[in-house]
Amino acid sequence: METLNQLNFARIYTLGKVKQSNEAAYDIKPSGFNNTIRWNIGHVFATMESLTKRAIPSYDIVHQEWAPLFVPGTNPDSWEVEPPTIEELISALEKQPERIKEALENNMQNPLKEPMAIGKIHQMDTVEAIVQFMVWHEGIHAGIIHAINRATQE
Repeated sequence: METLNQLNFARIYTLGKVKQSNEAAYDIKPSGFNNTIRWNIGHVFATMESLTKRAIPSYDIVHQEWAPLFVPGTNPDSWEVEPPTIEELISALEKQPERIKEALENNMQNPLKEPMAIGKIHQMDTVEAIVQFMVWHEGIHAGIIHAINRATQE
């Protein structure tokens, strides 16, 4: 249960960084950055959805249509469709933790049907390991959101 509390804490922090951001900066990609604040918000959301599906195969991904915009390797420069609005993304971020917690809370110790590896250095075998990765991943992107916001204010 504590891991799920950390997940909730990470989301509160991320939403704080998003809401502190200058709205004019949401779609600016400063020099040295691969993506924008909008992309990072969508990436956090889409990644949590896909990792939950990996952990719980019966989970139904919300906003599956956003995945092609925000999966690793994508970039706003190559978007061919209109991305979700910031309001839609923030609303999705706000609603997601409760839904994810409900899907995961009684399954944390379950083994994954297919372990998830990051290179050859780290393998995750349980639902809880995936959730811990989600927390770490979200923290990384919250920091990037903060950094982009600062870089666009200078």
